[in-house]
Amino acid sequence: MIGDKLIIKEFHTKAAKEVLDILIETIKSKKGKFIITIAGESGSGKSEIAFELSRLLKTQSINSFIIQQDDYFVYPPKTNEEMRKINIHNVGMGEVKLDLLDKNLEMILHGSKKVYKPLVIFEEDRVTEEGINTFGIDVFIVEGTYTTILKNADIHIFIDKTYVDTKKSRSERGRETQDEFLERILKIEHGIISKQKMMADIIITRNYSVEKLY
Repeated sequence: MIGDKLIIKEFHTKAAKEVLDILIETIKSKKGKFIITIAGESGSGKSEIAFELSRLLKTQSINSFIIQQDDYFVYPPKTNEEMRKINIHNVGMGEVKLDLLDKNLEMILHGSKKVYKPLVIFEEDRVTEEGINTFGIDVFIVEGTYTTILKNADIHIFIDKTYVDTKKSRSERGRETQDEFLERILKIEHGIISKQKMMADIIITRNYSVEKLY
């Protein structure tokens, strides 16, 4: 997504390094592309950890590409917010083209040299398209609230922080108006996302320590 705002802190870097320490040998030993998902609630640090993991992979001469679930929303951000105000029951996985995202990942795993995906331009509130040249990319990092359910991935990472824990970071990011309506949305999302924790291979705790579950 063009226009996203990242606020990277030391604990994001620490968590990314611990994840890399766990995965580095597995990544190096796999023939073909390696796909990692990073899921969690709004403001939990998905984008920041994905960015830092990508940067640290580069220090190991491993090229990576970050795919954001936010690009796969049915409506662009501001329009999606209005749709939620019309009917709050719209909130959930139905807002996202998860089937298309999973299909794109399947194409990557099967060796497609170029994959076309949606691309959100935040400030313009519109969705366009971009082509990803997969040649030379070893690892794809897919970050977003519901990415734990994606089938075409090697490793699922889950950040175990609730919307209550993330209030300060959401405020710093300044993407959404922090009001009662947003709290209702985050509570609905929490009910969905928290159930997906059990599907993860690696947990990043609320204190950003890393636990391997497999």
